[in-house]
Amino acid sequence: MGFSHKSVLLEESISGLAICPNGIYIDGTAGGGGHSLEIAKRLDPASGRLLALDKDPDAVAAASERLKAYPCAQVIQSDFSQIPQVLDSLGVSRADGILLDLGVSSHQLDTPERGFSYHSNAPLDMRMSQSGFSAYELVNQWETGELARIFREFGEERYAFPIAKNIVRAREKKPVATTGELAEIIASSIPAAARREGGHPAKRTFQAIRIAVNGELDSLSQCLDSAFGRLSIGGRFCIITFHSLEDRMVKQKFADFAKGCTCPPDFPVCVCGRKPRAALVTKKPITPSAEELKENSRSHSAHLRIVERLTGG
Repeated sequence: MGFSHKSVLLEESISGLAICPNGIYIDGTAGGGGHSLEIAKRLDPASGRLLALDKDPDAVAAASERLKAYPCAQVIQSDFSQIPQVLDSLGVSRADGILLDLGVSSHQLDTPERGFSYHSNAPLDMRMSQSGFSAYELVNQWETGELARIFREFGEERYAFPIAKNIVRAREKKPVATTGELAEIIASSIPAAARREGGHPAKRTFQAIRIAVNGELDSLSQCLDSAFGRLSIGGRFCIITFHSLEDRMVKQKFADFAKGCTCPPDFPVCVCGRKPRAALVTKKPITPSAEELKENSRSHSAHLRIVERLTGG
């Protein structure tokens, strides 16, 4: 199967980057190369530069094929949390714009053997990098309390403890090996009335497991500080999120970047010396248009936030 992924908020995010033809830009989540392609089209082939990163080898192969006609583009297998290390390895000090399109790709969801989806029965996996710790190991090794914690924190699942308890009970007989088995355990752990609310009963738990397996929130937290620090003055940081945990983290960090003086209001003059490091380009998130929602149902929870760096400190 080819790598298919319909880029969300494509026009809005590319516009938000305010691309300069001779600038250096980073797509930290290249996926199938949709956003990367639109960035590359706007760059001068001789003086512009695009670094397209993804930790999924399938995405790297797809983006490389899609961008092969653009000499300004370089595709690299790496997690976006490693942006500073990638820049250092290439001898690049600053970038003029960084884009992150977070979450799971259509290719990952629609390829059963990747083990992301509760809609098909396949081996539990969920590794975006296709290496390291997997969902199978998490589900079959973690204790009840730890499972319940991630279901509650990463999935905002009300029935986290019953689900965790029933997973542990089931694996005492045999390992929970497939997405179908796991989805059945989750559904049976949730009261019938609750199963009829808010989509598939396994949605929140699968999200939580995927986030834990791939360290998604840790990577985002690390990237927000370290990648922002490598932006040029006037550079833009554009991030598309798909669930409330990511969006809240981005909102709070961008607000902190844009925060100035913290002195008490009754001080006659500022003594803290703090100046805003960034300006909020979007005070409220940009969301998909009605047309995009109609064309791509997976875009319904997308939020785009943008900041522009003001100082070099």
